[in-house]
Amino acid sequence: MKESKKSFRKTGIKLCAVLMATVLIVSGCGGGSKGGGKKGELISIEDRYTPNADTPAWQLDKKEETTELTWYVNADWWNSEFGNDVVTKKIKEDLNVNIKFITGDDTKLNTFFAGGEMPDLITVFDSNSSVVQKADTWAYSLNDLAEKYDPYFNKVAAQDTLSWFQLKDSKTYGYPNYSNTQTDYERGQIPAKTAFIVRKDVYEALGKPSMGTPEEFQNVLKEIKSRFPSLIPFGFNSIGEGTGSLGDVFQDFIGVPLEDPNGGFYNRNLDEDYLTWLKTLNAAYRDGSISDDSFADDGPTFEEKVKSGKYATMLLDGTPQQGGNLQIFLSANPDKEYIAIDGPQSTVGNKPMLNQSGITGWMINFITKDCKDPAKAIQIFTYLLSDEGQMLVNYGIEGETYKAAGEGKFELLPDVKELQLNNPDKFKKDYRMGEFIFFGHDRYKALSDDSFPEAIKQMQEWGKGKLMPHFILENIDPDQGTLEARALSAINTKWNTTMVSMIRSKSEAEFDSSLAAYKSFLDENNWDKIVKVRSEKMQKNKEKLGMK
Repeated sequence: MKESKKSFRKTGIKLCAVLMATVLIVSGCGGGSKGGGKKGELISIEDRYTPNADTPAWQLDKKEETTELTWYVNADWWNSEFGNDVVTKKIKEDLNVNIKFITGDDTKLNTFFAGGEMPDLITVFDSNSSVVQKADTWAYSLNDLAEKYDPYFNKVAAQDTLSWFQLKDSKTYGYPNYSNTQTDYERGQIPAKTAFIVRKDVYEALGKPSMGTPEEFQNVLKEIKSRFPSLIPFGFNSIGEGTGSLGDVFQDFIGVPLEDPNGGFYNRNLDEDYLTWLKTLNAAYRDGSISDDSFADDGPTFEEKVKSGKYATMLLDGTPQQGGNLQIFLSANPDKEYIAIDGPQSTVGNKPMLNQSGITGWMINFITKDCKDPAKAIQIFTYLLSDEGQMLVNYGIEGETYKAAGEGKFELLPDVKELQLNNPDKFKKDYRMGEFIFFGHDRYKALSDDSFPEAIKQMQEWGKGKLMPHFILENIDPDQGTLEARALSAINTKWNTTMVSMIRSKSEAEFDSSLAAYKSFLDENNWDKIVKVRSEKMQKNKEKLGMK
């Protein structure tokens, strides 16, 4: 995938931030049935095929005319072309379907639910939005569609993911991409995306020092500042309105617990181990080892510095998304590439618990009750979730774009690989591999060494065995529109500014003052109630996952 999955997700969340201020808009649904019958009335397929649990319905369907479907994606950046590249041309051919993509923002999405004509399929990004939580009022149950039209769907859909997205009626209406289950983690096919990295030439010049303890970390940064004055000793992901890689990413890196001893919500921001490291970052800042610019840099500015090797060390989240920039630096500077090392470690003996995409995934796909041909729509879901569909969207067509490379691996053909490396725009237009990601999954990336650039492979190797699912913390925030949700929004903003203020404090006393002000802010903004909501939702998550 050429663009950043993380940045895509970030864009999607922003687009959905004001989704459906009132439930009345959602429940209105809007639009009449384009199939000519009553809204939500399932069509007959008696003259087309007989469903078979052992054969995907798209292989059985004898419908001769091409099905025309509209698919709305709540993101202006989505590529709306269909049928002009290797991937979508094959989808069109195999499924005998033509898809008209519509893109937009929340305003456009709202028009559908306010009485406009509904598209056949809808993709949104915010699993906590009213659109998703009220999907039973406007979308078909995937369980019902699979039973009536395509029982093979249940063979390719992850049952844990289906259970995770169940609504109160015990049915599932939306299916996400990049939904990683416990089994996916246990298979070891999900690559880590976080690493503490250092320029190889700097690391070797310093004698490959340890940076595990706060003292070691601070001393090495001082030495870098002295011996490599043109470099920024320590860098981190662009902070913006969040915490970059210095918040929950750093907490994961040093293994801050996910829950309190009683299994309830734990405020990881106030973990003593983590606060010790924030004090270390503050000391490094006061030493001049952390630049003021790093707190103001936006995404593109940060990426330019990665591309030029400006940082001596980095705590980097999203290594695949920075893979192109890291590869550019490596290609231009052999033997100076960035490599992953253990870096900062817990002061109390905790092991890293790196996060990856969770079970909630990212893009969530629905079939609306106005869909002209729900049988064909569920066939699309089944096809794209199957091994056949996943190989297509990731690698194209065997013999035309890729070949088997032995030991269960695959590789792009030389001319295709050449185009990918040297003319990415034409590669994207002609092939679109790695981009059609409605039902994408990380485990298929593990099938080819061409999935990731050379620059990050050592980082991914370092990360093996350090991933731990954070499922219990997913979707635990208070429901939108509640007093607790509004309070949490203010608290999150306060923490983002507090964390930066603490690191940039001019003294330990100023650090402690900022921390105390944050704690007081929690007390003044219903923090106890938020903790109660989150703990209750964590318990529900455990029940969904079959955890005690």
